[in-house]
Amino acid sequence: MIAVVALLVGVVLGVVLDPSVPVWLLPYLPIAVVAALDAVFGGIRAKLDGIFDDRQFVVSFISNVLVAALIVFLGDQLGVGSLLSIGVVVVFGVRIFGNVAAIRRHLFRA
Repeated sequence: MIAVVALLVGVVLGVVLDPSVPVWLLPYLPIAVVAALDAVFGGIRAKLDGIFDDRQFVVSFISNVLVAALIVFLGDQLGVGSLLSIGVVVVFGVRIFGNVAAIRRHLFRA
């Protein structure tokens, strides 16, 4: 229940305050969102499997975002930023689809 209230408060604040993202941060934002979604779907899967640990979720959430941002930053420094960004999205996409498939199997098993 607390998570739902926090989500609603965050959405309302985002609409009311209309935050803007600095230009230098724009290449990292989509990658951070995909990495965060991976952690969220992994957390949902763990909860349904009965092995959810809130500390592990927070560490996973933060480390996914930081590692993904670091990979994109290094790619930018090496001049291959878009290639590494695509790689990060593919890796996290595969993990997200795997977690969603496990969630679906858990919810719709007969």
